[in-house]
Amino acid sequence: MFSASILLQILACVLYANWWPMLSALMYVLVPMPCLFFGGGSTAFLSSRDGGGWVDAAKFLTGASAVGSIAIPAILKHANLIESGAMFIEFTSFFILVCTVLCYHRASLEDSWDY
Repeated sequence: MFSASILLQILACVLYANWWPMLSALMYVLVPMPCLFFGGGSTAFLSSRDGGGWVDAAKFLTGASAVGSIAIPAILKHANLIESGAMFIEFTSFFILVCTVLCYHRASLEDSWDY
C-alpha cells in the first residue's frame, strides 16, 4: 500500500509534467518524525490520553504535518500551479498512505500475533 501511495505521488507529477506536487512528499517524510523523536518510535502515544509537554508537542506536530499533506496540493491548485487531476491524485495518495499507517498502527498494538 505504501508503494502504491508513492507511485501515485510520482504519477501526479509525471502525468501533468509538473513537479510541484512533490512538495507534499516532504510532508510524508515529516509525519513520522514526532513519533520517532518524542514517542520512542512507537505510535501508541497517539491514541493515549496521557499528556505532558513532549507528548502534546508530538501530537500537535503529527497533526500539523498530516494537515499539511492535504493543504499543500489544495494551495498549489488554488495558485494555479497544478491541475485538478494532479490534486485529486495527491489526495488519493494521501488517503492510501493514511490507510497504510492505520493498518500498521493496528497491527503493532495487537498482542495476538504470538502463535
